[in-house]
Parts: sequence; C-alpha cells; structure tokens
Amino acid sequence: MPAVDRAPHTVLPPTDLEAMLDLSTFLDHQTEPAALVGPDGQTVPLPLEAFTVLKEVADAMRQGRGITVAPVDQALTTQEAADFLGISRPTLVKLLEAGQIPFERPAGGRHRRVRLADVVAYQEAQRTQRRTLLDEMGGEAAAAGLYDASAENYAEALADARRSRTTGLHEA
Repeated sequence: MPAVDRAPHTVLPPTDLEAMLDLSTFLDHQTEPAALVGPDGQTVPLPLEAFTVLKEVADAMRQGRGITVAPVDQALTTQEAADFLGISRPTLVKLLEAGQIPFERPAGGRHRRVRLADVVAYQEAQRTQRRTLLDEMGGEAAAAGLYDASAENYAEALADARRSRTTGLHEA
C-alpha cells in the first residue's frame, strides 16, 4: 500500500463546472451514503463521514471554490494561519501573544507553529461570539422599537437606544 501524503493538498475546481454541478445535484438528492464502484466492478460502501465530506467538496467546487485537504494536526506557519483566517500576519501574532490561539516554537527555533485544529477552533469561537452579539443587538433594536420606527424617527430612536446602552454599561 502506498504511503499517505499528510501534507495539505489544494485542488482547484475544473474549468468546466458542468460535471461538478451534476455530481453536486446527485449528492444533494441522496438521503444516505452511497457506495464506490472501482474500475474492476468491486463495490465498497462509502462511510457517512466520507459521504458528507464528498458532498461538501462537490458543493464548494460547484461554486467555483478550491478545496484544501489537510489533517487537523497539521502545523501551520503564522502566515498560513493568518491566510486561513483572512487576517494579516501581525494581527495573528498579536492573537498568539495574547493567548487567544495556542502555538508552539520548535526546539531551538524562533518561528511559531500553529495547529490547524487550534485555528479552526478559534474561528468557530469567533463565529459563535459574532452570532451571539448580533442576536443581542437585534433584540435590543426590537426592544427599542427601531424596527417599527419610521425613517423620520429612526435617528432619534437610534440615539435613544445608544444612550440607554451606554447608561447600562456604566451602571454594570
């Protein structure tokens, strides 16, 4: 059996997306995992986890997006981690130094390494925090009547909401 390459591997979508669209549409209509059929006719059941990943890959490529496959224990450079998060390397370094994302320095090395799993965990925590804040802001806007305010009264209602939020923060 050949050795498995554990390095990240990026695949760009095909130039003709028609076949990817067909595959994605087919997979969207499947309710349970299918099977793979080899060139010799041998059939192997596709585990649910592999089926789910295949659906996600086909959907992303149908949208013209490339896919990178990497093990979660993959060590990233600070630049790779920053690129993954869509932030600058100096911003990432600030997050590392603030303890928001764990990192390691190889023995005798001065370069930081970040595990992909830790970067993904940080990204998920940020998403959750953003969703929570947006939900709170939406609730506050509804309570302040901003959704019901007319265009003429909106600026005044917004100013009132800001004042009450600022007063609440100072009292807390």
